[in-house]
Amino acid sequence: MFRADRGARQCGTQQARQGSRTMASKKVCIVGSGNWGSAIAKIVGSNVTQLVQFDPQVAMWVFEEEVSGQKLTEIINTKHENVKYLPGHKLPLNVVAIPDVIQAAADADILIFVVPHQFIGKICDQLKGHLKRNAIGVSLIKGVDEGPNGLKLISEVIHERLGIPISVLMGANIASEVADEKFCETTIGCKDLAQGQLLKELLQTPNFRITVVQEVDTVEICGALKNVVAVGAGFCDGLGFGDNTKAAVIRLGLMEMIAFSKLFCKGSVSSTTFLESCGIADLITTCYGGRNRKVAEAFVRTGKSIEQLEKEMLNGQKLQGPQTAQELHNILKHKGLLDKFPLFMAVYQVCYEGHPIQKFIHCLQNHPEHM
Repeated sequence: MFRADRGARQCGTQQARQGSRTMASKKVCIVGSGNWGSAIAKIVGSNVTQLVQFDPQVAMWVFEEEVSGQKLTEIINTKHENVKYLPGHKLPLNVVAIPDVIQAAADADILIFVVPHQFIGKICDQLKGHLKRNAIGVSLIKGVDEGPNGLKLISEVIHERLGIPISVLMGANIASEVADEKFCETTIGCKDLAQGQLLKELLQTPNFRITVVQEVDTVEICGALKNVVAVGAGFCDGLGFGDNTKAAVIRLGLMEMIAFSKLFCKGSVSSTTFLESCGIADLITTCYGGRNRKVAEAFVRTGKSIEQLEKEMLNGQKLQGPQTAQELHNILKHKGLLDKFPLFMAVYQVCYEGHPIQKFIHCLQNHPEHM
């Protein structure tokens, strides 16, 4: 009897939630469906069923491909699992995979961008002119682009091409651990604190704790640059150096991240932002786990190219660190600042110019004490 009463109360509560939704309930679209996009879909899909300010159905754009002779969208919509990029994790039933990005995003009030940064320009060009007038976006994309004056942030690319406000989310968030609901923190960078609070409500769980800060550029740059440092950490692992060496890579890499941010960020850059999850926490976890460290270690041990290892090891996912290092090289060269960032440039030279791996160790040994 107790169980029946409890079930009736739960059913009534759910009906009350559904009944209290209005036409103003905000619809969410996730643009991307890799391991990180799928992990976020798991969170968002669950949260929107509990919060009346959001529409209970979540659209997820999926780049269509075949897995074992079946379309990936069909697999997700029938098995409710992204068997290629996040196997072993069930997605909520209200997350609907859609292969057409324009169709997926057409009615969205909130767009969550989570694709490899090298693809965002093309995707934005497809979406231009097809979004709701008052839509907002949040970028989970870790990378930078090049503009005519040097650095261009991915959030700037999205804003300029789509004309919508863009926040960013960056943190120590390895996708598989987030999907496993292991506790972690993350950071939302949003100039509009009310908008930041809305995104926090959409994305936060007891095991995915969010802090909102207003230094958007700093948060985003941290998310991009830490991947370059992680490649350096992987080089050290491949050479068999220990934790002391990796700690030096992390410290020197953080120094260059701070120096770069002070040069290129619009507005103030406070040291406290680097103490958020987007800063030192993300840097540490990426230098000990994550694909950039893993592939860089294999690069040293096998002698294979970065491109070959990416194909062999990442199951269709893309590597961000080496390409970001290349983009940093072009940006810093344009500004005449190559010698100011020896760790970043050593990663670039090893990956793209055929410099011996000892070049990276030489960089550590001769890195300036102060920047």
